[in-house]
Amino acid sequence: MENSLEIRALSVELPTAQGWVRPVNEVSLRIDAGECVGLVGESGSGKTMLSLALMGLLPTGARVSGRASLQSASQKELTQLSEPEWRAVRGKDIAMIFQEPMTSLNPVMRIGEQIEEAIRAHETGLKREELRSRVLMALRQAAMNEPERRVEQYPHQLSGGLRQRAMIAMALAGRPRLLIADEPTTALDVTVQKEILQLLQKLRLELRLGLLFITHDLGVVAQVADRVAVLYAGRIVEEGPVKEVLLQPAHPYTQGLLAASPRLERGKLKPIPGSVPQLAALPPGCSFEPRCDLRRSECTAAVPELRVASNEHSARCVLVGDTEFTQPKKITQRR
Repeated sequence: MENSLEIRALSVELPTAQGWVRPVNEVSLRIDAGECVGLVGESGSGKTMLSLALMGLLPTGARVSGRASLQSASQKELTQLSEPEWRAVRGKDIAMIFQEPMTSLNPVMRIGEQIEEAIRAHETGLKREELRSRVLMALRQAAMNEPERRVEQYPHQLSGGLRQRAMIAMALAGRPRLLIADEPTTALDVTVQKEILQLLQKLRLELRLGLLFITHDLGVVAQVADRVAVLYAGRIVEEGPVKEVLLQPAHPYTQGLLAASPRLERGKLKPIPGSVPQLAALPPGCSFEPRCDLRRSECTAAVPELRVASNEHSARCVLVGDTEFTQPKKITQRR
């Protein structure tokens, strides 16, 4: 299958008062054309920092190592791009939908003007009529009602769901091959959330978009993703087909996320004790070891490698493959 993005041992280092820290630590991930990969984890696990690295929007002073290859008209190595080269890629080959559209949209520009700006950044020779046609087409692709009216409106005149559709239209306007959605439904009510999820599903299948869907909600992942990667303290601790990972989680952290998620059955939620460790003071071995009920002495010795749990399913845990380690009961996620 054709790849949209292939990441190999990607790391991001940031300078702090305590020294250099790694919010993204040797992450490897593949997203195929037309495929949705869900990236899940608690706040502080490195999800957003990974997306910023893929968009060339890291803070000043950040250091990046590893590889991130984007397939477009030609293969682009994202970690080697200069800022002028990033401006040619960002919005055209790879685009992003941010979590809060009200802070991402310019409050003093009409919606149509903002989408036009996204197109003109990469295509300067378009005539006025063609430019307007492209704007309206992008709004229709984003399932925006009354697109001719919306182009004349300002962000404050739109509801939260319509603002998010405007952001999707802006992302689609450059005709990218890869779309990153950073918790795009967090601030929306459940009915609008379902509409946005269905829209993203439709778009990535019709346009053959690679979609990286970032969220903390496992119920959303179950609805939209083909594969899921679980991120903890900057590392991927589990990856595999979404149904297999959610029904038969192989890492104790994934099991903890599932146990703490709302579901249809009556019962008390079980939170994961403790919190994500500070990046400047990570444990010497498994980062999850201080919070894990199943920890062993070897968990503190070194960072575990990813182990094969099944054909396409792997987890970074010494218990994977242990015959004494029993899988938890299947957990039904809310749909």
